Amino acid sequence: MHMTVWNRLWEASQSSGGAMWHLLDPESLTPEEAANTAELSVAAGSDAILIGASTGTAERFENVCKSVKAAVDCPVMIFPNGAAQVVSCADAIIFMSLLSGRNPEYLIGEQVKGAPLVEQYNLEAIPTAYLLIESGGTTTVETVSETKPIPRDQIDVVAAHALAAKFLGMRMVYLEAGSGAPNTVPPEMVQACVQTGLAVTVGGGIRTPDQAASMVEAGAHFVVAGNGYETETDWALFREFVDAVHSKTPVKA
Repeated sequence: MHMTVWNRLWEASQSSGGAMWHLLDPESLTPEEAANTAELSVAAGSDAILIGASTGTAERFENVCKSVKAAVDCPVMIFPNGAAQVVSCADAIIFMSLLSGRNPEYLIGEQVKGAPLVEQYNLEAIPTAYLLIESGGTTTVETVSETKPIPRDQIDVVAAHALAAKFLGMRMVYLEAGSGAPNTVPPEMVQACVQTGLAVTVGGGIRTPDQAASMVEAGAHFVVAGNGYETETDWALFREFVDAVHSKTPVKA
């Protein structure tokens, strides 16, 4: 029986306490560098590779995605900034709506443009609510999307957005502090979203294994490592991150 990408991802999170996703930026890596990094990442224990960038060209994005897909046998997923990054050489796409903002282009506009391509390429779509969380600095996503993040002390507001996503039929909520964020998403926000019954992914500002462990302890199903782990990665430290995410009994931060 064929197992969907989502089922593989979910089983990885349930069997290990949490699953580790590695986000690669096509604008920071050549196709060859991205493939090499992906191989090393999977060897270190990553459960999936995300390809995503807030800016950049469609051609570069596709070339990197194709190279990574040929290099690894774990799920390779598109983490798009819009319809231009919907390409055929991936297993799945995080099909997301920027629910934390009120810019119609990222609530539904880019999704309408990209949906026919998702269908044409037979990509598995994972319907996702993308929520930007204030992290102590202005992120690239905030600038590009022309939206404001949800203040980090507004737990109830985040929970209400997650509930709205649930009732809209989405499968997952992605809590984003932003690339290189000074602060992580508060664990209390993770807990509030988990209580809605949606799968929860957390990314941005996670710099230590203890911080990664605290996300899983709060209930996160998927933890994303980003631009701190590219060409010059300390893979021994990366394995500590993976172990922290995979731990059934993670150490408190």
